[in-house]
Amino acid sequence: MEDFLKNVTVFDHPLIAHKISLICDVHTGYKEFGELVNELSMLMGYEALKDLKTKEVEIPAPISTFKAPVLDEEFTIVPILRAGLGMVEGLRMLSPTAKVGHIGLYRDEETLEPQTYYFKLPDDVANGQVIIVDPALATGGSADAAIQYIKDAGCKKIKFMCLFAARQGLELLYKNHPDVPIYAAKYCPEPLNENGYIVTAAGDVGDRVCGTTSYKPNK
Repeated sequence: MEDFLKNVTVFDHPLIAHKISLICDVHTGYKEFGELVNELSMLMGYEALKDLKTKEVEIPAPISTFKAPVLDEEFTIVPILRAGLGMVEGLRMLSPTAKVGHIGLYRDEETLEPQTYYFKLPDDVANGQVIIVDPALATGGSADAAIQYIKDAGCKKIKFMCLFAARQGLELLYKNHPDVPIYAAKYCPEPLNENGYIVTAAGDVGDRVCGTTSYKPNK
């Protein structure tokens, strides 16, 4: 295994593979697209959150009272705006009390470098895990910047979750943030195109979630 893949979990599950294929299809409309992104986020969340701390409490069950585990650690979801917003609901379905921060980044179309326009986190974000979500890890610039912002806010337990992960982005994150686990639904080793997009992915996920762009062919 190549070094940059050591901290990467690529999901090998038929349901995830099936839903990834559907969101890549140009015929998938924005309503179904958004629902699929939510479903993928929830499925991936089971693995990404498997190390949350628990504690045992006494519960009154119908037949007896016994000790059972409950969550003993909070986590915060931080979507990279705007595409990352599509992944929040799926994770909050697993734990509705999860907090949400926001980081606004956009990619300069000429330099491909990330530019920041908004950053807001819960006051106690450093007390628990932080999961940064963005559907596509392409050049890695936005993810790299977002992780650094979260680290600068005092957070120690950071994870990054995406639907599509390109080799270039994974290499950058491994170089700058080897301590951050990465979860991806699909690994895309092919080179990015001239615009810095992943060629075997779903196009502009933010546009497709919001319905501002359609890739459906003209009839």
